[in-house]
Amino acid sequence: MSKKPTIHDQSTYTCGPYLGYYGEARCEDGDDHFHGEVLGTRDVITFAGSTPSELRQAFRDSVDDYLEFCGELGKEPEKPYSGKLLTRLPPVLHRELSFLAAQANVSLNQYISDCLAKAVQNASLTPKKKPPASRKRNSKAAVTKARKPMKNR
Repeated sequence: MSKKPTIHDQSTYTCGPYLGYYGEARCEDGDDHFHGEVLGTRDVITFAGSTPSELRQAFRDSVDDYLEFCGELGKEPEKPYSGKLLTRLPPVLHRELSFLAAQANVSLNQYISDCLAKAVQNASLTPKKKPPASRKRNSKAAVTKARKPMKNR
């Protein structure tokens, strides 16, 4: 009988989205708590918990505390992933992308954004299910079973 998996069987745990924020918590070997941080901001926002429900609640509480703290300071809270991305490219690639954007009659920014969107769509962040095995092809297990001699009765 296998034991039921617990949160500690994972090394990382993802939280969110909550009010546009995401977090990631990690468990170190021998530790009975996950320690996490809200992703995508320069401000440090942390949380901790031992169970999935504790982590989710601690994550939400930390985001709420952060937003409240910013309000008390009169500071605009950082929003994760503003949509602006500064990247450095080799000059040859920059030139080629500019040429392709002009051919497509769009701005360089729009062309790069479209290329990245296609790449993300093709990469798919969720695991793809394997198609069911065809009946014509035997699985390795089926082949192994077929080769075993039958016992005489």
